[in-house]
Amino acid sequence: MSHAQPRPLTVSARGPLRGTVRVPGDKSISHRSLMFASLAVGESRIEGLLEGEDVLATAAAMRAMGAQIERGDDGVWRVHGVGVGGLLQPAQALDMGNSGTSTRLLMGLVASHAISATFVGDASLSSRPMGRVIEPLGKMGADITASPGGKLPLMVRGLVPAVPIEYTLPVASAQVKSAVLLAGLNTPGITCVIEPVPTRDHSERMLRGFGAEITVEELPQGKIISISGEAELKPQQIVVPGDPSSAGFWMVAASIVPGSEIQIANVCLNPTRTGLITALRMMGADITEADVREVGGETVADLVVRHAPLKAIEVPAELAPSMIDEYPILFVAAAMAEGRTVARGAHELRVKELDRIAAMRAALEAAGVATEEFEDGLAIQGSGGGALPGGGSVATLLDHRIAMSMTIAGLAAAQPITIDDVAPVATSYPDFFETLSGLQL
Repeated sequence: MSHAQPRPLTVSARGPLRGTVRVPGDKSISHRSLMFASLAVGESRIEGLLEGEDVLATAAAMRAMGAQIERGDDGVWRVHGVGVGGLLQPAQALDMGNSGTSTRLLMGLVASHAISATFVGDASLSSRPMGRVIEPLGKMGADITASPGGKLPLMVRGLVPAVPIEYTLPVASAQVKSAVLLAGLNTPGITCVIEPVPTRDHSERMLRGFGAEITVEELPQGKIISISGEAELKPQQIVVPGDPSSAGFWMVAASIVPGSEIQIANVCLNPTRTGLITALRMMGADITEADVREVGGETVADLVVRHAPLKAIEVPAELAPSMIDEYPILFVAAAMAEGRTVARGAHELRVKELDRIAAMRAALEAAGVATEEFEDGLAIQGSGGGALPGGGSVATLLDHRIAMSMTIAGLAAAQPITIDDVAPVATSYPDFFETLSGLQL
């Protein structure tokens, strides 16, 4: 799965942003809905699936391992699963494109099935370390041969029966947690993950909805998540709520462009995903929730965001797991705030799609923003609400979130900001630029 030709874009400041947007389906939930439906026996129906490149990579991989997955003309995805333990040997390497989530979770699935699979990806994905997933899956008996540095291409040879383990997460990572739980689906006995710091819990919620026997216990040392193996998953009707990470771009855009008011419909407000909203409100953002409701076990609401002056804060480190993907756009908000914002405790940003701390520091400095880089975050000197200097050229390094974040920054810059390549935005938000055009009067 190769990226499109580089697509440079120059962004200039424009007037107020007004209107209603509906963001794509949540990426984390979209990945998991396809995987779990593929392991259920019978037909599942999925509405609102994010149809970005990352999620399509998951769909292609599950098809390659035996699931029947089709998108109807009505936009509903229908999945006929093979049952837990029923994954088939893929005929060729599984191309994960740019999707780290697909790779790490599917490694967990393969680890406890009697198949082997080779995982390949684009240049960005192939530079990311997979050791944190390789370690626990190896303890469960999977034989994993990786490229130097624990990177792609790599091969996973599953073991049946795999060995149930009790594993304490060394870092806060929902992907590592989910990989172990998914391996535990087809492992006899009980597989436990101990989570000292809470991370997004979509896997636990959705696995329970599909009929897996899963328990979550709160203890002083953290959460203990236990799953009983050799599970039987039942098909489900799934409505994927809007992705809070995608919503974050419009929250910040409305906050920093004077005169703006944006309503963002149908946003997932899972409490493990609302760190950005918390941080922005601490900075003085005007964000209100309307029509709060529950859909498929997830809290959902419409958000109304109006322009407001932002003030610098020290971002609480404990928010990091609930906003790890949103730091790039938070940094843009900080660049427009009054004072010096310090955001630390985000070590995980060093091993996301790329080193997002270094990449965002370089991007912001190209836009004229003064920063200080730490091992676990950034300090950013804000403009006090005035326009960013702009005028520079930003390297996205094939990262979709940097491309979108710096597009939003360009809306509040005195001089145009040139972004070297916005093609990667298609991995998570194919309609991003169309949506932006619709908000500009």
